[in-house]
Amino acid sequence: MAFEGETREALYLLQGIENGTLSTTDAVRLVEQADPALVYLLFTWLRSRYGGGHPAAEGVLGRVVEGTSKSSKVKGILREGQADPIVTWFEEEHEYREFDAESFVALIIEKLEG
Repeated sequence: MAFEGETREALYLLQGIENGTLSTTDAVRLVEQADPALVYLLFTWLRSRYGGGHPAAEGVLGRVVEGTSKSSKVKGILREGQADPIVTWFEEEHEYREFDAESFVALIIEKLEG
């Protein structure tokens, strides 16, 4: 797999938020160091996957909201990421719900790093 380190780090962040294995402080620190497009895509994937009455929605989306509200820098990162051409490409070509975590992260990292 190309970009193994980057893929592993992105998956660690995504699953840490998803499963609650990262503290909010640690998640915010990682988000602040990550590519804005990656952050936007990861957060949007989580919102898409856990919206619509999913049984784990309260916990997962609660952690997303907590991280976003804890740092004004995260809000800026999300705004910057939303405007990235990679996000536009993904949203025009794909649906968030068609990917599991591993395949989503692999595709995004390959596009960002390739």
